[in-house]
Amino acid sequence: MSVSNATKQQEAFGASTLPGLASSAQVISQTAVIVIAAYIGAQMLADIASLKIGIVFGLAVDMGTFIYPITFTLRDVAHKTIGKRSTQTLIWMAAAVNLFAALYLWWVSGVTGDASWGLDTEWNAVFSAGLLGRIVLASIVAEVVSELVDTEVYHWFITRVTHRYQWARVLVSNSVSVPVDNLIFSVGAFGWVLPWDVVWQIFLFNLGLKYAVTIVSMPLIYVTRDRDWSEQ
Repeated sequence: MSVSNATKQQEAFGASTLPGLASSAQVISQTAVIVIAAYIGAQMLADIASLKIGIVFGLAVDMGTFIYPITFTLRDVAHKTIGKRSTQTLIWMAAAVNLFAALYLWWVSGVTGDASWGLDTEWNAVFSAGLLGRIVLASIVAEVVSELVDTEVYHWFITRVTHRYQWARVLVSNSVSVPVDNLIFSVGAFGWVLPWDVVWQIFLFNLGLKYAVTIVSMPLIYVTRDRDWSEQ
């Protein structure tokens, strides 16, 4: 059977009759689903966790910082799996999902709680004011801007520098986007509210922590085979 005939049968039945092609398509599809789900889930978890400012090693830090940096590497994996344009769509969609989640939880906080539940006041204290406050809104803006910057730097590296050394493309793109994200978030969430020396402390601590998480999560780029960048 010729390849052209196999292709026709693939179009007719929705699956390739060539085992190699079927296996490859299935792996790519599964990887894309996993990466997209993990990316949006990690962003949402980080935004909600950011409502708590904890003390770690004696310094103030929003608790979403431990999860959020992973999204930069996940974005790189998505870029490798689904391409630049689809990844840009993913970034905007993640922001829309996070904003919808914030609005929904804010609405939920306005619903009168059942007296037997007994936690209505505590829920409202966290979500009614905090969720749509400066911290979460600054986080969403920082996510969109920095992840779009990460997309451009990553694409520039693989098309203008080299598509080899996958760890290097992650390190370079994240080294640019993480400081951008951290600056927008620190100033947007805490600027003109806290003393600037405290804002600077938050910036430095978050920057170091995010970069450390980036290094640890960098091997994720190898979870799937590289794509043919000549097609871009």
